[in-house]
Amino acid sequence: MNETTLAPEGSNAETSPDAPETPRRRSRPALESLEPGLASHYYTDPAVAQLEQQHIFDRTWQLVGHVTDLPNPGSRIVGTIGRKEVVVVRAEDGEIRAHLNTCRHRGTRLVAGPGEEKALRCPYHGWTYHLDGTLVGAPENRTIPCLDKTKLSLFPAQTEVLCGLIFVNLDPAATPLAPQLEGIRPLLERYLGDEGDEMEPFGAARIHLHDPRHIQNSNWKVAVDNYLEGYHVPVAHPGLMRLLDYKRYSVETNGIYAVYDAPLRDKPSDNWAERLYQRLIRPMPGLAEESDHRVFRYIAIYPNTVIDLYPDHVLLWKMNPCGVDRVGVPGTYLRRKDCDTRTRIAQRLNLHVGKVTNHEDEELVQRMQIGMGNTHFEPGPLSLREAGVAWFAGRIRADLGDVNTGPEQESGR
Repeated sequence: MNETTLAPEGSNAETSPDAPETPRRRSRPALESLEPGLASHYYTDPAVAQLEQQHIFDRTWQLVGHVTDLPNPGSRIVGTIGRKEVVVVRAEDGEIRAHLNTCRHRGTRLVAGPGEEKALRCPYHGWTYHLDGTLVGAPENRTIPCLDKTKLSLFPAQTEVLCGLIFVNLDPAATPLAPQLEGIRPLLERYLGDEGDEMEPFGAARIHLHDPRHIQNSNWKVAVDNYLEGYHVPVAHPGLMRLLDYKRYSVETNGIYAVYDAPLRDKPSDNWAERLYQRLIRPMPGLAEESDHRVFRYIAIYPNTVIDLYPDHVLLWKMNPCGVDRVGVPGTYLRRKDCDTRTRIAQRLNLHVGKVTNHEDEELVQRMQIGMGNTHFEPGPLSLREAGVAWFAGRIRADLGDVNTGPEQESGR
């Protein structure tokens, strides 16, 4: 954004020698404006939510779990891909595979939750599939005319495992994920290890488990927007402001991901839990770089995967659409297996701080959803601290196109 100043230093404007001197205003550097945010109907119109499944979730890589969720052949979890489900299994050969969670007979949901069995058996009529998705058995198959098992395998989905993170894509022609994340792979490896087997989950929450307590009253993109910017931190998160050096908060966007660095303050907090955390914080085993010791890092992978990288643990979570104005935010907490007692205490304190922040954010996104539902409007200009919001809006527009479904367009105004 270019800004005009009055009588800047070095100006050649003529003035009368008898005229009183006027103070000169220091010129401010010209700032390049960001791509605008999304209009309100992107967050409130059910027609947009319908388009998102086809144009976003059916075509993008979705985080569904961690390798620790599938420890043995036969282990399975249910992953969410927008409004669709996949069953993700560890096959007999140790590979991780994914299939739509739909029986090829009558469309029954095959798997309801995590478990471990040697095959996938439909609970309705007993059609049975190998872990690789091939149909191997149908009760009373002689009574089923024209049954050709070779043509009735489960619908497959692509899988990729990166640093122990399991991603699934429903698009058979999707661009591989790993090359798109090459720029952040070294960072992920530092925290998660090459294969992810150095980590262990702690707590009961898992990214593949549905929990009504993790439902928030907003559109999924409102929740993503909120994650992508620190502009609201000084106003809405007093605890984070006491911990983070806000002036050094930075963001970098690149392709399908954004990376945030939030260095910690040296000044002790006046809150006892935060102050104790500052004293006890130490990096997990493996975080040898000095730059990892006193910084919170955040990664967003388009469209709805987010990863918090703390010195003491890692949090995986995502924003699952549950309707135009509801979003699920499940998560998995991971730490190195050999963390000492002091680090585990720091983790508990960090989780306490995070719980407070999450409650604050939950209220914020609900207020956003209500406010945008009052009228159709175009958002105001974004702060440079909202560069992640601009990046996300650009990617949504690229995937959905020009979605003119707001009230003004419909009425011809």
